[in-house]
Amino acid sequence: MALSKNQIEKIKEKYKDAFDSLAHYDETREKLWGRKRIDITLDVKIIKKLKKLSEKTGKPVSRIIEGAIAKI
Repeated sequence: MALSKNQIEKIKEKYKDAFDSLAHYDETREKLWGRKRIDITLDVKIIKKLKKLSEKTGKPVSRIIEGAIAKI
């Protein structure tokens, strides 16, 4: 079954992030999906707040940070 140009454009628009990630990978061989461990330095007070929030919500600290960054 062949797709019309209109259907192709709708698919490209719907999955734009996936196509952009794959295009980036083709150019750089760097994956934009998955997770990667990094080392960061945070204030001790912030770390304590993050740990309390983690215990309260049941989410790992890394997911809390990702969620906060995603809102920006």
